[in-house]
Amino acid sequence: MSGQKFGVAGATALVIGHFSGMLDLIALPVWVGALVERLQFTPQNAGAVVTLFLVGAVLASLVLAPRFNRMNQRLAAGAGFSVAAGAFFVAAGRTGFAELALLHLVSGLAVGTALSMVHGTMGRATNPHRLFAMAGIALGLFAIVVLALLPQVMIAFGAPALFWAFGGIMAFAAIVAILFFPKVDRRAEQGWQAFNRATWFTILGISFMTFNQAMVFSFVEVIGRARGFEPGHVLAVLIALGFVNFLFPSPLAALLQTRISATAVTQAGPAVQAVLALVVTSATSIVLWAPAAATFVAVQIFTHTFAFGLLARLDPTGRAVAATPAMLMVGAALGPIVGGALGENFGYPALGIAAVIVSMISIGLFTKAKTVNLFEAKPA
Repeated sequence: MSGQKFGVAGATALVIGHFSGMLDLIALPVWVGALVERLQFTPQNAGAVVTLFLVGAVLASLVLAPRFNRMNQRLAAGAGFSVAAGAFFVAAGRTGFAELALLHLVSGLAVGTALSMVHGTMGRATNPHRLFAMAGIALGLFAIVVLALLPQVMIAFGAPALFWAFGGIMAFAAIVAILFFPKVDRRAEQGWQAFNRATWFTILGISFMTFNQAMVFSFVEVIGRARGFEPGHVLAVLIALGFVNFLFPSPLAALLQTRISATAVTQAGPAVQAVLALVVTSATSIVLWAPAAATFVAVQIFTHTFAFGLLARLDPTGRAVAATPAMLMVGAALGPIVGGALGENFGYPALGIAAVIVSMISIGLFTKAKTVNLFEAKPA
């Protein structure tokens, strides 16, 4: 099945939908911090509220991804972002745990719905790899802007400003989706076929790698301070990380699309991730720790861009890539919990050891996907 050309407006709508829906991945530290510092939530309750958002997004993606081709993608995306905007606007006037927990669950379900439509439609593009890379570049730039402005806005206007900002971003995404979201060609000959084994192995490989990234990255700042590094140095590393994520992984993935095998990247990515995780969790010198911490997330972004393109080829209907929110957010939800348990009970070097084990699982899954795909692609 050949891909579709969406035009500038359609592609832009998808990119805007991507960085709006992936808001949690860039705003998580500010989000949790606002709940703890400004609304006096305990760290556990703050984590639970944000986790409910992630759980909602995962559930919506798991339910809707297999049904992607039977849905009105524009309507679902527009409605999803609209409901999320409404939930965040209401949250701006609430301070209770139960109320905010429910509103976060609702907004998570809504965002997961919209984001599944965005990613599924991206998978139907003529060049899904390049489009996902462009969305990654936009997300990197958006992250720099959001992390620079949100803390200042909350200083001026308090915690409600966080939710007003989130609601405004979702409302903007909703308007763009309603006006410009591209129409998907419904003539999908493979629309009702089950995923082959290579597709499932690739999905699982991405999910384990995302879990690994969340498990270690959630504690980068904590580990840096535990090692006795100057707070200013640790902050500088986090700022550098934001610029590295914007400048390098997605543009490089777009540039190297036809020069490097996607299967080779998916096999090498988890290995590099494991090496960096060992350095981040074990290094006692800032000279070693800083470069590893600043580039850790970039490996995930680079590898996932190739994996996204690979999945789009394995399943041209868009259903597999429509599950991208589930692949990403299940890791974001589970990684910090597991990382916290390991760090608290066994010390932070245990995160590095766990990362190596999880990386080996990812490599095994991606290798199995390659082997199965080669075997199943042979003519009978």
